[in-house]
Amino acid sequence: MALLAVWWLSHVLNLLVVLIGLFLMLIVLIQRGKGGGLAGAFGGAGGSSAFGSRAADAFVKITLYLAAVWVLVIMIHVKVVKYDISEQQTVNQFEVPAAPAEKGGAAPGGQLPAPPS
Repeated sequence: MALLAVWWLSHVLNLLVVLIGLFLMLIVLIQRGKGGGLAGAFGGAGGSSAFGSRAADAFVKITLYLAAVWVLVIMIHVKVVKYDISEQQTVNQFEVPAAPAEKGGAAPGGQLPAPPS
């Protein structure tokens, strides 16, 4: 659990999730449409690919593996954030509360009480 206590790990995982997500969107947009779909709606050629017909199989594999890595990174990120929150709650739980001021003692804030009139 010492690895999860690193403060910057959550930020790195956030960046990784965003970058993998953007790359996943790019890969999906590059793929050849199977049935026209959105490419056909905008007048694009639904059946042709700029990378050839063999590239479609590679893009499908890349998409599947990248999606699996993206989900795995998100699950790790959830665990890290949950660990960080529970760690903060544990630290706050063990803080010693200030003792209440007694009559005639020092007032809260370290000031002396006003003299009786």
